[in-house]
Amino acid sequence: MKIPYLLLLLVMMPLHGICQNVTDLLAQAEETYQNKAFGKSMMLYEKAFRTGKASHSDYYNAACSAALNGQVKQALLWLNTAVDKGYSNIRHMKSDADLTTLRKTREWAALITKLQAKVDRIEVNYDKKLQARLLTVYDNDQKDRFKINEIGEKHGYDSKEMQALWKTIAEKDSLNLIEVKSILDKYGWVGRDKVGGQASVALFLVIQHADLATQQTYLPLMRKAVEAKQARPSDLALLEDRVALGEGRRQLYGSQIGEDSTGKSYVMALHDPDGVDQRRAMMDLPPLASYVKGWGIIWNVAEYKKQLPEIERRDGIKP
Repeated sequence: MKIPYLLLLLVMMPLHGICQNVTDLLAQAEETYQNKAFGKSMMLYEKAFRTGKASHSDYYNAACSAALNGQVKQALLWLNTAVDKGYSNIRHMKSDADLTTLRKTREWAALITKLQAKVDRIEVNYDKKLQARLLTVYDNDQKDRFKINEIGEKHGYDSKEMQALWKTIAEKDSLNLIEVKSILDKYGWVGRDKVGGQASVALFLVIQHADLATQQTYLPLMRKAVEAKQARPSDLALLEDRVALGEGRRQLYGSQIGEDSTGKSYVMALHDPDGVDQRRAMMDLPPLASYVKGWGIIWNVAEYKKQLPEIERRDGIKP
């Protein structure tokens, strides 16, 4: 039985307020983590957790802030909660530099044993060969991209060292695309139930870095994967935005950031700026104001709408 529209609004309004508040708190916690204010980040996570609406990823991220703040017991507590709530990326946990201070404790060894047993149960029916192929793709896609900021800050973003890095990235992207196309064409968009979350994400990473024609070809597959809960809505939002702008249309979620002639960052042409945060929330994305702070952008929807005609001309948006 369908719930009448007015009743649906009345039922959802209090919950939406809670969810929006949690989203804002988690976005602030992530922002303070990026600014290395780990104690403040912990406090914001604790406040968000009191609502009972946080995910396993949120508890994992909180543990990173705690570990970097020297709060070993709290970090281990939050990691255990993350595992209990569904976190299963043991590869990442074992290699995450944020958690270095925890690895000498007995509690860490017990946690890894607990998580490994969970992973073994989850992966019993995985296609292990396909998973291994995709994890290799994932590592090849991400390894050199993690060096961008380090090399840029050390040598400059226009330096010969940076140019060499981008050349290496482009070469690996080409090889990854060949591998991913062969997998997609044979198996479709394989989800976490067949290869695990990290391996499945490798498909998105490679396709989003590909040319427009390739993105257009595989976008419908990703949409179906999200509908089946085998891919992340937040990743789909980024791909949708890239394709839209590539086709001369306005993006929906504001994920794509450009630079003007002065080097200033801006949100590329956006459809219905007033409704962007509602659309972002539906795709498990934080508010746009929080997202764009990473580029030094202060989001002002009224000012943005005044600038939008010029932005559309700059971005080549079709009438």
